[in-house]
Formats: sequence, structure tokens, C-alpha cells
Amino acid sequence: MPSKTGARPRLCPQCGKPRAAEYKPFCSRGCRDRDLLSWFGEAYRVPVDQAPDGTADDDRFDEG
Repeated sequence: MPSKTGARPRLCPQCGKPRAAEYKPFCSRGCRDRDLLSWFGEAYRVPVDQAPDGTADDDRFDEG
């Protein structure tokens, strides 16, 4: 099991400042809200393989 003596403090994923327990994993309400707005604005996306007709692999079915 790794020792905690050499562990680095975890930082805010938005700005890199030390995390605050109240806004974990962020350092402040502002960073938390900016991250949420990025999700709402579709800045974060999950890559999906799509066919030329625009349907995802999971949306297609066999017609056999």
C-alpha cells in the first residue's frame, strides 16, 4: 500500500488551486459552476462511432 507521506495534494480540475472540501473536487463555487456550464453547453462530449446516416451503432438493428 502506498505511503501518504509523499502524496501530492489534489488540485481543482478547473484552475489548479487546492481543493475545498465544501466544493469537492473544485476549489470554489465559481469553478464548480463553470464546469457545470461546460456540460450544459456541450463542451464535454463522449466520442461515438456514427454511420453516414447519422445513427449511432447502438441505434441500428438487423433487418434479417
